[in-house]
Amino acid sequence: MIVSVGAYALIWGWKFAIGFVVLLFIHEMGHVVALRREGVEASAPVFIPFMGALVWAKSLGGNALAEARVGLAGPILGTIGAAACLPIAAATGSDLWQALAFTGFFLNLFNLLPVTPLDGGRAMAALAPWMWFVGLGAIVVLALAFPNPIILIIAVVGAFDVYGRWTRRRRGGQEARAYYEVRGRDRALVGLVYLALIAVLVVGMDATHLQRTI
Repeated sequence: MIVSVGAYALIWGWKFAIGFVVLLFIHEMGHVVALRREGVEASAPVFIPFMGALVWAKSLGGNALAEARVGLAGPILGTIGAAACLPIAAATGSDLWQALAFTGFFLNLFNLLPVTPLDGGRAMAALAPWMWFVGLGAIVVLALAFPNPIILIIAVVGAFDVYGRWTRRRRGGQEARAYYEVRGRDRALVGLVYLALIAVLVVGMDATHLQRTI
């Protein structure tokens, strides 16, 4: 975390860097809490400068529904963390806190793109696995429209992961198919949470957007 703060401080200054890393930590702790509730040992968040953070675990739960719960827990807690910046921004009149809120909303919304290894892809495991291909297409478009090493890495990892998971799902036998069996009620709940998160994050970004001045 300290190394990441130092790295981001070179670009945005130390105050924003600390806030940014804390928001990443809150997001990742959502995954940690959810994993441990599923009975899966999870590491503390591991930070990689300019790449974000991740959590190591042997699995994402015993089935696609558990995977969806783990995946959505990060954006849920991350959204709460970003929203917590709003009253501080209102009380202090500081653009820094508003910018942190906007950045938190944006990062959590980006993570909801429906492709693995992003959190939205985890949700799609329970909701609609075919959406992985839609998400992969969106990532490829983003990589072409906004060339960026991080987006390119996600696109490459996503392509291999989607191909591997889809192949195992189709050809892996009863055990593999059983992993993706989700009751209609649970699927509807995952979809409701997923769409509600997107709506809240879009509204949050719109409310906290700051006009850049040169």
